[in-house]
Amino acid sequence: MFQLTIFQRATLHSATREIVEGGPENIAFAMLVVFGAAKLFAELFERLRQPGIVGEILAGVVIGPAVLSLVAPDRVLTALSDLGVMFLLFRVGLEVRPRDLMDVGRTALVVASLGVIVPFVLALGAMEFLGKSSIESIFVAAALVATSVGVTAQILSAQGLLAERASRVILAAAVIDDVFGFIVLSAVSAVAREHVRVVELVLSGALAAGFTMILARWGTGAVTRIVPRAQNRLRVGEVQFNLAMFTLFGFALMAEYVGVAAFIGAFLAGMALSESLEERVRTLSLGVTELLTPFFLAGIGLHVDLGALAAPETLWLTGIIVLVAVVSKIVGCGLGALRLGRADALRIGAGMVPRGEVGMVVAQIGLRTNVLSPGVYDVLVLMAVLTTLLAPVMLNAAFQGVRRHTTSASQDFSIG
Repeated sequence: MFQLTIFQRATLHSATREIVEGGPENIAFAMLVVFGAAKLFAELFERLRQPGIVGEILAGVVIGPAVLSLVAPDRVLTALSDLGVMFLLFRVGLEVRPRDLMDVGRTALVVASLGVIVPFVLALGAMEFLGKSSIESIFVAAALVATSVGVTAQILSAQGLLAERASRVILAAAVIDDVFGFIVLSAVSAVAREHVRVVELVLSGALAAGFTMILARWGTGAVTRIVPRAQNRLRVGEVQFNLAMFTLFGFALMAEYVGVAAFIGAFLAGMALSESLEERVRTLSLGVTELLTPFFLAGIGLHVDLGALAAPETLWLTGIIVLVAVVSKIVGCGLGALRLGRADALRIGAGMVPRGEVGMVVAQIGLRTNVLSPGVYDVLVLMAVLTTLLAPVMLNAAFQGVRRHTTSASQDFSIG
């Protein structure tokens, strides 16, 4: 089992990152450019009454290799991006009560299931129709399966929509979606290596699903009992904040070892602590999140290669894949949520659209295993970025007229 978990971690994380050896020559310069550009673009887009997240992603496109080449993806920026999404999901988890997600659990499971099946089938059919090889078609289909829970959570939080029923379904479904996506990715990777072990796939999938369910259901009770006792015995520094960080990184590490993304563990850690942290700890966590999240969002834009669009075939294929990516999630997830009414079904479908870093991870695996051609790899990266850019606009329209709730770290926020 130890070898299996190491393989999972390598497959889903370090082995899939396109990292330049070493870091930037001037770390301060790279951090200044990325953070400054992301915040500047976010401010500009907010003044134009557009979602700030769109500006932060486009900032990465402008300062990255696609336009100005001021910075490029490297080891340091990748680490900051990983930390950014972890703290983002941790902060969102702090604003979510576990029982509220459990209340929509059955609907979220149906939404996530159809949100995996419909995109996979439609993408596979589209690629086969275009005459692509079977294994390349399968990889493209796998890239369209999982929703970027980090991007979706940031959109809902920034727009003050976390209190809505549809938002609870989106968050729960996106977490389940990530687990399903891991199972699909493991199976597809095994097919690419011609080394399929059904028993291992089933066991690893069950382990990932079981871990997520156990922490979501019983994590809060365990942490609520442990944290106060530890807090009474410790004296150094910001004790409760230190315990919160220990919980965050501990859950993230456990998530990686069972084959789930680290940021899912961070989200579960936030939920587990949502009913026990003081206001000051929430404020400190929010400060760290505000610092690191721009590196995650701008990091998505840093991977864009606008030169790929110069080839008519790539441009045409990108349009088809993006269309399939958007329509399949809206239709599949919307059908799964139809019992909640058409309005919520549309909101949930739109919230499940962004692929973000998830799609790029699958693309990088396909490129490294020589399954995807460079042209199709570029298509998947563009798909991941474009669906991420479309999501906030679609969600803003879908939630038109819904009251927005402004949250802060000093507010005892609960859903329901």
